[in-house]
Amino acid sequence: MAAEQFQALRNYLDSQVLGQPAFTECLLIALLADGHLLVEGPPGLAKTRAVNALAKGIEGDFHRIQFTPDLLPADLTGTDIYRPETGEFVFQPGPVFHHIILADEINRAPAKVQSALLEAMAERQVTVGQKTYPLPKLFMVLATQNPLEQEGTYPLPEAQLDRFLMHLNLSYPNADVERDILRLTRGEELQGQATMPQPLRQEDIFQARREVLSIYMDDAVENYLVQLIVATRQPEFYDPNVARWLSYGASPRATIALDRCARARAWLQQRDFVTPDDIHAVYANVLRHRIILSYQAEADGMNADHVLAQLLQLVPAP
Repeated sequence: MAAEQFQALRNYLDSQVLGQPAFTECLLIALLADGHLLVEGPPGLAKTRAVNALAKGIEGDFHRIQFTPDLLPADLTGTDIYRPETGEFVFQPGPVFHHIILADEINRAPAKVQSALLEAMAERQVTVGQKTYPLPKLFMVLATQNPLEQEGTYPLPEAQLDRFLMHLNLSYPNADVERDILRLTRGEELQGQATMPQPLRQEDIFQARREVLSIYMDDAVENYLVQLIVATRQPEFYDPNVARWLSYGASPRATIALDRCARARAWLQQRDFVTPDDIHAVYANVLRHRIILSYQAEADGMNADHVLAQLLQLVPAP
């Protein structure tokens, strides 16, 4: 039952975000793996639209936060408000107390605001004063970054980037998809935007998450998954050239994320077991923001995707 409802949600997302099936699949994988997404791409690639569509397809509250340099941590988490009629302070929850949060242009906010959001993502709670307030059980942050502008931005530190389950890079659509986008937007102006007939219930999401965790993974596949992570820390065992490009490898949090994402993809493919192809499909998205390249890699014109592609070729698959 949950699989059919997720398929209906996937069809709805694909009808609203044209030409980006990998993006919509990653949205569902993050939902199933109980993680957060960092999406990077030029303006106008439907990043905000995709999150809006996901929110409309799920039973829950949605809030968009536009990050700006003058934003304060309390603008996210909330603050204690003094009530003169009672002489007491009452906590006023901030926008982070919603089920789905769109953190638009997260790198435009200063470090204190970024830390407040990332702490909520990691701990699933907010502390104001001497009290701690739990966040909703269904809590998902989708943050966006614009790679074209660097003035007035505050890049996220590597340790904080590690809190995101996946980091996606979006690119421009081809000409055929561009025509379909034109027709879709014209149709929406005339008839209104399509809606999900029956939003996915939170109980069904939690049930699907339990099913994902029970997906079978063979010992050989599990060992392969671990070796792919270890290869980022000890690349000299595979290729000295790759070792020159890596300063720091991925943490055990990456192993957990890769496992959850591979299982979620297998579940979406309606299989009850994980294959190496599932690991390959999510490998770059899970590790792109978790490895730190050396100056030699930059000098050689190598980026994280190139290095990860090399590791996939070097580590033997079962």
